[in-house]
Amino acid sequence: GKKSLRQRVVDELKHYYNGFHLLWIDTKVAARMVWRLLHGQVLTRRERRRLLRTCADLFRLVPFLVFVIVPFMEFLLPVFLKLFPEMLPSTFETESKKEEKQKKKLSAKLELAKFLQETVAEMAKRNKTDTG
Repeated sequence: GKKSLRQRVVDELKHYYNGFHLLWIDTKVAARMVWRLLHGQVLTRRERRRLLRTCADLFRLVPFLVFVIVPFMEFLLPVFLKLFPEMLPSTFETESKKEEKQKKKLSAKLELAKFLQETVAEMAKRNKTDTG
């Protein structure tokens, strides 16, 4: 069914709270990783990727906070997200957006794989005719 205005506002506030909470946790973990780096320890590939993602999220947070702090500017947020889809920090993404991103990446990989298969098949045909 359709949610009431009050319920939609509460859901949005919960979404923002959870996003900021997750970003805070990621920031604390990233700070520990930086501390380890400064003391000469080596990060694993997974830790390095998490550190880079958290740093990128912190840089994306600055323009996002403008939309949250300035009154009535949150109504323009969907427009800016359409223009700049990577503007939102990763902790604020919904599951449907994550799934949509994964589908786009998968379809691009499939297209690339199909292209490479066709190229290899064409090269094999050329080599066969050259040697035959």
